[in-house]
Formats: sequence, structure tokens, C-alpha cells
Amino acid sequence: MGRWEPNARGRLEQAAMELYGERGYEQTTVTEIAKRAGLTERTFFRHYADKREVLFAGSALLRERLVSGLAGAPPSASPMEAVAEALQAAAVVFDERHERARQRQRIITANAELQERELVKLASLASAMGEALRARDVSEPAASLAAEAGIAVFKVAFERWIDTIGVRALGAFIVEGLAGLESLMSGGRP
Repeated sequence: MGRWEPNARGRLEQAAMELYGERGYEQTTVTEIAKRAGLTERTFFRHYADKREVLFAGSALLRERLVSGLAGAPPSASPMEAVAEALQAAAVVFDERHERARQRQRIITANAELQERELVKLASLASAMGEALRARDVSEPAASLAAEAGIAVFKVAFERWIDTIGVRALGAFIVEGLAGLESLMSGGRP
């Protein structure tokens, strides 16, 4: 493929995911990713800061979905109801990419550096949700607690979702996670 072919970013992502799966994250170089995609290293660096960012490039979209989901929740919604709206808005992004999400998670799980980066991403998302809740006049510590609880529910739901094969949407796992959290908080057993 020539350098002028369309969808350079998508081709780089596909090449990186293939190579990470075949050789491992640590053993894969930017040069190899660019070559497999039929592009140059320079083109790679126009799209990604480093090879790690191929796995985390969707963080901005996820953040935007969470924040807009919170902002779009009805004014009468409780903090956790608003968080539930945000999580459902974010879940839609993943449902079309189930196998890619599963592949990405396998790569992250196999590498301590990537696991650390994933935790930083989740903390950043919780912070953004906390800010969005405070913008809805939710006071502290309720805003931070709701945001952190929401990210915990998302993380558990996501892990359950990628471990399944079938047609269940991520949103269904989020609903179950929220119900489980509510049950725990009321003293019951989920």
C-alpha cells in the first residue's frame, strides 16, 4: 500500500494490534508497525506519540462520552443516576468493537507498564466525571464518590463483557454492576 492510501490511523492501529498479538508489546517497534501498515515512521508519529498510545487513543472519546452523558442526564437525576446515564453513553462506543476490545485487553494484561497506564486512564476518567458532577451542583464528597463508584462499575462490567462471547451489550453488564453496587450499599448480597 502506498503512503497516500486512506485511513492511515486505522491501518496503523490494525498493524500494531496484529504485531502486539504476534510478538508481544515489548518486542514490537514503531518501525515494524509503520512498515506493516505500509507507512513511514514519520506518519506513525503524526498520529501517535508512541507505540503505547495506539492502545489508549480512544481515551479522549470515552471521556467525552462520559462527560456529555452526565451533562445530558435529567436535572432531577441523582448523582448515581447521572453516572448511570454517562456509563450507558460510553458503552455504545464499545459494542461495535468487542473483539478489538478483547484483543486490546489481552495486550494490556500481559504488560505491567500498560496496566499502569490503564489505571492512570481510569483515574483521569473518574476525575472528569467528578468535575462534570460538580458542574451539576453535586457537592463533595458525593461527586467524587459517585464518579469513582461509576468507574469501578465500568471496570468490572467491561472485564465481564470482554470475557463473554455472544450478543450481550456492555450496557447490560453496566446495569447489572449498578444493581450489584446498590444491593451492596443497602446491606444485601448481589
